[in-house]
Amino acid sequence: MGMATAKHVMKRILMMLAGYLVAILVGLVAVVAIYAALSSLPNAPAYFDVMGVTPIAALVVPPLGMFIYFLTIVVTALQTLIFALIAEFFSLRNVLMHMVFGAAAAAGGFFLIWPSSAEDMDPERWADIGIIAAAGLVAGLIYWLIAGREAGFRRPLSQL
Repeated sequence: MGMATAKHVMKRILMMLAGYLVAILVGLVAVVAIYAALSSLPNAPAYFDVMGVTPIAALVVPPLGMFIYFLTIVVTALQTLIFALIAEFFSLRNVLMHMVFGAAAAAGGFFLIWPSSAEDMDPERWADIGIIAAAGLVAGLIYWLIAGREAGFRRPLSQL
């Protein structure tokens, strides 16, 4: 029974890692989509146009895209690991909780990149935080779809 438990824990760890890496990628796509959608609104600030077009450079220059992907992993890894471990230890499977965790992890990563953004009263910074958090909601949903629906290091009794 010990080996079966170890296999289950390893499976959960791999699912957490896969869920995280895919969620990061989808979250980055969500950021682009949100900026693009906002830039199409009437009277949208020109700033949204710039932010909506900038990610195209990441697609045209793959090393830049990989840098953005890995930078996002670096700035969100710790808080995401904490949230994922909490979900696994307590077998928390609620989709909304995972989405809120994703938004909090994304916003936390933004504050790591831009530490003065909390004091910066510039409306563009607040819009950025909201957009990043919204993308984190999407990433949290994707994580839940891949790894969160079956969260729990302890196996269900039916599998023992």
